[in-house]
Amino acid sequence: MTDIRALTPDDHARWLPLWQAYLVFYEATLPAEVTATTWQRLLDPAEPVHGALAFDAGGQAVGLAHWLFHRSTWSVGAVCYLNDLYVDASQRGQGLGRQLIDHVAAEATAKGSPKVYWLTHETNLTAQRLYNGVAERTGFIQYRKPLTP
Repeated sequence: MTDIRALTPDDHARWLPLWQAYLVFYEATLPAEVTATTWQRLLDPAEPVHGALAFDAGGQAVGLAHWLFHRSTWSVGAVCYLNDLYVDASQRGQGLGRQLIDHVAAEATAKGSPKVYWLTHETNLTAQRLYNGVAERTGFIQYRKPLTP
Protein backbone atom coordinates (compact mmCIF):
# COMPACT_ATOMS: atom_id res chain seq x y z
CA MET A 1 0.00 0.00 0.00
CA THR A 2 1.14 3.48 -0.83
CA ASP A 3 1.50 6.16 1.83
CA ILE A 4 -1.13 8.88 1.26
CA ARG A 5 -1.21 11.97 3.42
CA ALA A 6 -2.51 15.52 3.51
CA LEU A 7 -0.47 18.24 1.89
CA THR A 8 1.83 20.33 4.06
CA PRO A 9 3.54 23.66 3.28
CA ASP A 10 6.80 21.72 2.75
CA ASP A 11 5.26 19.70 -0.10
CA HIS A 12 5.21 22.40 -2.77
CA ALA A 13 8.27 21.06 -4.61
CA ARG A 14 6.71 17.55 -4.58
CA TRP A 15 3.23 18.73 -5.56
CA LEU A 16 4.09 21.15 -8.36
CA PRO A 17 5.57 18.62 -10.86
CA LEU A 18 2.54 16.35 -10.41
CA TRP A 19 0.17 19.31 -10.83
CA GLN A 20 1.99 20.38 -13.99
CA ALA A 21 1.97 16.82 -15.37
CA TYR A 22 -1.77 16.65 -14.70
CA LEU A 23 -2.32 19.84 -16.68
CA VAL A 24 -0.16 18.51 -19.54
CA PHE A 25 -2.18 15.27 -19.52
CA TYR A 26 -5.36 17.28 -20.10
CA GLU A 27 -3.59 19.63 -22.55
CA ALA A 28 -4.45 22.55 -20.28
CA THR A 29 -2.55 25.66 -19.35
CA LEU A 30 -3.29 27.88 -16.41
CA PRO A 31 -1.87 31.26 -15.46
CA ALA A 32 0.77 31.08 -12.71
CA GLU A 33 -1.65 33.04 -10.51
CA VAL A 34 -4.18 30.19 -10.64
CA THR A 35 -1.58 27.60 -9.66
CA ALA A 36 -0.34 29.81 -6.81
CA THR A 37 -3.89 30.44 -5.61
CA THR A 38 -4.74 26.74 -5.82
CA TRP A 39 -1.70 25.89 -3.69
CA GLN A 40 -2.65 28.48 -1.07
CA ARG A 41 -6.24 27.26 -0.95
CA LEU A 42 -5.09 23.68 -0.49
CA LEU A 43 -3.17 24.73 2.62
CA ASP A 44 -5.75 27.12 4.11
CA PRO A 45 -7.85 25.39 6.80
CA ALA A 46 -10.63 27.97 6.23
CA GLU A 47 -11.03 26.81 2.62
CA PRO A 48 -13.29 23.88 1.64
CA VAL A 49 -10.52 22.63 -0.69
CA HIS A 50 -8.21 19.80 0.41
CA GLY A 51 -5.33 17.89 -1.07
CA ALA A 52 -3.20 14.81 -0.55
CA LEU A 53 -0.10 13.29 -2.05
CA ALA A 54 0.66 9.62 -2.56
CA PHE A 55 4.23 8.41 -2.02
CA ASP A 56 5.96 5.28 -3.29
CA ALA A 57 8.15 3.09 -1.06
CA GLY A 58 11.15 5.34 -1.77
CA GLY A 59 9.33 8.47 -0.60
CA GLN A 60 8.79 9.89 -4.10
CA ALA A 61 5.48 11.72 -4.65
CA VAL A 62 3.68 9.74 -7.37
CA GLY A 63 0.05 10.87 -7.18
CA LEU A 64 -2.24 13.62 -6.02
CA ALA A 65 -5.87 14.21 -5.20
CA HIS A 66 -7.72 17.47 -4.64
CA TRP A 67 -11.28 17.59 -3.36
CA LEU A 68 -13.72 20.08 -2.00
CA PHE A 69 -16.92 20.09 -0.01
CA HIS A 70 -19.97 22.07 -1.04
CA ARG A 71 -23.61 22.35 -0.09
CA SER A 72 -26.24 20.63 -2.16
CA THR A 73 -29.97 21.08 -2.52
CA TRP A 74 -30.24 17.27 -2.52
CA SER A 75 -28.72 16.54 0.91
CA VAL A 76 -28.25 18.01 4.34
CA GLY A 77 -24.53 17.20 4.51
CA ALA A 78 -22.01 18.82 2.20
CA VAL A 79 -21.13 16.64 -0.77
CA CYS A 80 -17.56 15.93 -1.77
CA TYR A 81 -16.33 16.73 -5.27
CA LEU A 82 -13.11 14.99 -6.29
CA ASN A 83 -11.76 17.85 -8.39
CA ASP A 84 -8.41 16.42 -9.47
CA LEU A 85 -6.90 12.93 -9.45
CA TYR A 86 -3.53 12.21 -11.01
CA VAL A 87 -1.13 9.30 -10.90
CA ASP A 88 2.33 9.48 -12.44
CA ALA A 89 2.43 7.50 -15.69
CA SER A 90 5.12 5.16 -14.28
CA GLN A 91 2.78 4.15 -11.44
CA ARG A 92 -0.47 3.58 -13.31
CA GLY A 93 -2.16 0.20 -13.23
CA GLN A 94 -0.94 -0.61 -9.72
CA GLY A 95 -4.03 0.44 -7.78
CA LEU A 96 -2.84 3.89 -6.77
CA GLY A 97 -5.82 5.68 -8.33
CA ARG A 98 -8.17 3.43 -6.38
CA GLN A 99 -6.22 4.12 -3.18
CA LEU A 100 -6.46 7.87 -3.73
CA ILE A 101 -10.22 7.61 -4.35
CA ASP A 102 -10.55 5.52 -1.17
CA HIS A 103 -8.57 8.15 0.73
CA VAL A 104 -10.90 10.91 -0.43
CA ALA A 105 -13.94 8.74 0.36
CA ALA A 106 -12.63 8.17 3.88
CA GLU A 107 -12.09 11.92 4.36
CA ALA A 108 -15.62 12.60 3.07
CA THR A 109 -17.11 9.94 5.33
CA ALA A 110 -15.33 11.45 8.33
CA LYS A 111 -16.92 14.83 7.47
CA GLY A 112 -20.39 13.27 7.18
CA SER A 113 -20.63 13.71 3.43
CA PRO A 114 -23.27 11.53 1.74
CA LYS A 115 -21.25 11.03 -1.46
CA VAL A 116 -18.12 11.65 -3.46
CA TYR A 117 -18.47 12.47 -7.15
CA TRP A 118 -16.16 13.43 -9.99
CA LEU A 119 -15.87 14.00 -13.72
CA THR A 120 -13.50 12.68 -16.34
CA HIS A 121 -13.07 13.40 -19.99
CA GLU A 122 -14.98 11.13 -22.35
CA THR A 123 -11.70 10.13 -24.03
CA ASN A 124 -10.01 9.06 -20.79
CA LEU A 125 -10.90 5.40 -21.18
CA THR A 126 -8.16 4.17 -18.85
CA ALA A 127 -9.58 6.21 -15.97
CA GLN A 128 -13.11 5.14 -16.86
CA ARG A 129 -12.16 1.48 -16.45
CA LEU A 130 -11.09 2.26 -12.89
CA TYR A 131 -14.07 4.48 -12.17
CA ASN A 132 -16.57 1.92 -13.47
CA GLY A 133 -15.20 -0.49 -10.88
CA VAL A 134 -15.42 1.84 -7.88
CA ALA A 135 -18.44 4.06 -8.52
CA GLU A 136 -21.76 4.39 -10.31
CA ARG A 137 -21.82 6.14 -13.66
CA THR A 138 -24.77 8.52 -13.37
CA GLY A 139 -25.37 9.29 -17.04
CA PHE A 140 -25.37 13.04 -16.51
CA ILE A 141 -23.71 15.20 -19.15
CA GLN A 142 -21.82 18.31 -18.14
CA TYR A 143 -22.45 21.65 -19.84
CA ARG A 144 -20.25 24.68 -19.36
CA LYS A 145 -20.91 28.31 -20.16
CA PRO A 146 -17.75 30.43 -19.94
CA LEU A 147 -18.29 33.82 -18.33
CA THR A 148 -16.34 37.00 -18.84
CA PRO A 149 -15.63 38.82 -15.59
